[in-house]
Amino acid sequence: MKSRESLIRLKRFQVEEKRRRLSQIETMIAEFDRMAGDLDREIRLEEERSGIGDPTHFAYPTYARAAAQRRDNLRRSTDELRTQLEEARGMFEEAAEELRRFEMLDDRDQSAPRERNEIQAARA
Repeated sequence: MKSRESLIRLKRFQVEEKRRRLSQIETMIAEFDRMAGDLDREIRLEEERSGIGDPTHFAYPTYARAAAQRRDNLRRSTDELRTQLEEARGMFEEAAEELRRFEMLDDRDQSAPRERNEIQAARA
């Protein structure tokens, strides 16, 4: 019985770890999206200030070009994080389901002796 309790505690810990990982990835995605949006605004402002909005123009602002590169890198990283998020979500759901199975098994095993005691008490 003690080993099952330890196993359930371990499974709960694993579920919480996977939940934290999901939260971390979601936070990173939100932060990268915010940063990319900020860079979009900075690029527009720089283009308006210079009067050149075509990135292929020879006089296109260097800052706007560098900001666009950073923004594109952030978007690629966000795409990769979304893939990781889906994988992490699947692992979390799998761990949560495994925990539920162990808890149900434990509940069933604990309720069986109670039911036997209740039947024996009713007979007496």
